[in-house]
Amino acid sequence: MERGPNPTLLARAHAAMTQGRLSRRGFVRLAALFGTTAATAYAMAGLTEPVAAQTAGDLPFPPNDPAAQPGGVLRIGMNVQKLDDPALFSWGEMANQARHVLEYVATAGPDNVSRPMLARGWRPSDDLKMWDIDVREGVTWHNGDPLTAEDIAWNVRRWIDPALGSANVGLSTFAAMVADTGELNADGEPLRQPVEGAVEVVDASTLRLHLARPVLSVPEDFTNYACAIVHPSFTAPWSDNPIGTGAFALKQLVVGDRCILERVANRADGTPFDYWGGEVFLDEIHYYDFSVDSQLLALAGGDVDAIFEFGPEQLPLAESIPGKILPVRTAYCLVCRMQTDVTPFDDERVRRAVQLAVDNAAVAELVFARDADAGEDHHVSPIHPEYFPLEPMVRDVEEAKRLLAEAGYPNGIDLTIDVGNTDGVWQQGVCEVIRDQVAAAGIRLAINLVPPSKYWEIWTATPFGATSWAHRPLGTMALSQAYRSGVPWNESHFASAEFDAALDEAEATFDPDARRAKMERVERLLQDSGAIVQPLWRPIYTMTSDAVHGFPAHPSKYHQLNKTWIES
Repeated sequence: MERGPNPTLLARAHAAMTQGRLSRRGFVRLAALFGTTAATAYAMAGLTEPVAAQTAGDLPFPPNDPAAQPGGVLRIGMNVQKLDDPALFSWGEMANQARHVLEYVATAGPDNVSRPMLARGWRPSDDLKMWDIDVREGVTWHNGDPLTAEDIAWNVRRWIDPALGSANVGLSTFAAMVADTGELNADGEPLRQPVEGAVEVVDASTLRLHLARPVLSVPEDFTNYACAIVHPSFTAPWSDNPIGTGAFALKQLVVGDRCILERVANRADGTPFDYWGGEVFLDEIHYYDFSVDSQLLALAGGDVDAIFEFGPEQLPLAESIPGKILPVRTAYCLVCRMQTDVTPFDDERVRRAVQLAVDNAAVAELVFARDADAGEDHHVSPIHPEYFPLEPMVRDVEEAKRLLAEAGYPNGIDLTIDVGNTDGVWQQGVCEVIRDQVAAAGIRLAINLVPPSKYWEIWTATPFGATSWAHRPLGTMALSQAYRSGVPWNESHFASAEFDAALDEAEATFDPDARRAKMERVERLLQDSGAIVQPLWRPIYTMTSDAVHGFPAHPSKYHQLNKTWIES
């Protein structure tokens, strides 16, 4: 079996770069997807690999810091959440708590480039419909079992079983391994099932995926935070039997209070545990429960050494605290979405009226004052490589009024939006600005403030909700998880066979210019549906004390702390 990058695809990408049809950074991303190392891809592009993204040899972790001091406990302020089923993780905090115990087939660096993790590498076929995943040798589970291709296959088969309800099935890779049966389920939705033979174990170290259509983003999809690889003995809740392959073990979990991780010294049978990923400096990682709004205060008070995040509205406070502020540009956003099959939002004219009554640029300016980008109501960010710039959104109050009258609401309409401030009070601020703006069109918007923990219990059920969506390396990843017909996280209930087909076509297109051109239709279909008002892309900041070194500022807020260390 051939290993290493696909030479045909790599040559095509290199030709596109040299001909000026593909940026050098775009080439790096594609070359890594086609199976070359990130370091080689940067060299081929004539670029220097960013220091923050450099790795040691074939490991996905940074080189050792010569000044690093081994030992110590790193305390991080972050919401501490339950750890029931990693395939059902619904937020990044859950994944961070488990990330140093459970590991991934691939990982995305701070530069958004995919690198092998539990995989040693991958190789796509020329048509991008068959992918071979080479499993890294020498990786063992904490109970002493060796990691095999069958272990990863077991996870993939589980993800693509619609009965599980994992959001992973919405990602392009795994969506291409399920098919409609032609029947309807009890809710009247199309019944889907895994395609027979989609997951093949070639041998103990090779997994082969057979996809129904070309998919370019297979390694990127495997980096999704709900794609942590669990031991085949897994039963929920995972926290009761937290077997992993990582350098740390789960020592204690008290939801809403603390999550303690301890470096693994011995396997379950008492024999020494030889971690495949090289030297790890910290003895323990402690997550302590602090709300987003209080994490900076916890850092200032010395209760923690680092925090998960803070928003730009807290920059003045951060700048007054000794320590390191770490900014990163991301595709985090707030989506104010209307369920398209629930009255009154089942009338497209009502949805479009709400959308047209909002000035996204003004919302971004009023809420954040700086660093935020205006949204365009299609959930693809300017930082995404496949982004196609549509004409700017223009507020049109008179057209909003006309649409409402045509829909049967000549005297306006009363609506309520649920918001949970799950990432901070800025979410409520966005809704308040929207409330004031839409009033001019006769839309009387009430804001129902829900406790953050309660919002995640209703986020897919509320007819009109304001939901924070995390960064994805690709816009197509967010679109696949949030707007494909019938996927578990389709909170707007938007369903369009035309959109699904257009998204499939864009995802399968290799040529970058052609792919961006195809994304115009994808973005416009979602925008024109009026399903969402997505007013802004928000910046992300994190912060550590001066004693912390090698703490990654990642666009997805992923914590990969293998080479992080703290001064004693």
